Amino acid sequence: MPKQLIAEMERKMKASLQDLEKDLATLRTGRATPALLDKVTVDYYGTPTPLSQVATISSPDPRQLLIAPWEKSLAATIANTISKSDLGFQATKDGDAVRVSIPALNEERRRDMVKLAGKKAEEHKVAIRNVRREANEGLRRMEKDGGLTKDDIQRHEGEVQKITDRITAEIERIRAAKEADILEV
Repeated sequence: MPKQLIAEMERKMKASLQDLEKDLATLRTGRATPALLDKVTVDYYGTPTPLSQVATISSPDPRQLLIAPWEKSLAATIANTISKSDLGFQATKDGDAVRVSIPALNEERRRDMVKLAGKKAEEHKVAIRNVRREANEGLRRMEKDGGLTKDDIQRHEGEVQKITDRITAEIERIRAAKEADILEV
């Protein structure tokens, strides 16, 4: 039973780690990546639809994204949606496609992005600590129910802490890599 509890805790922590990676992928760096447009939704026949579900997004060079809508009539809508978004990008319709120019980040904006990356990493660390707390409470409940001894609980809590430390270190590694990417000129 404790093994199942610990395995479930580790699965939740890994899911939080993947969520952090997705969150940080949407942060702007000096390069154009299709992930920058992950949160953009386009009005597709009256339904807000993620851009990636109505078009192919590529990066022909480090400062530009090329969006090829599957329905050519969507190009103007996509260009307007991106230009009006809070991303700060200028999108232009280029025939049946849309070109998005990614301006270089100034130093102040880079620092803001680094702070935001740190904030997102800290939010995920808090989530990891909450999962750890839930696992430890579950172990203590098992002790109260008479299923485990004090020694078993200590051993399992040590295992929980080792997993937590490993996942927290991975969060720090991901944050540091993203910050280095943002600060790269």
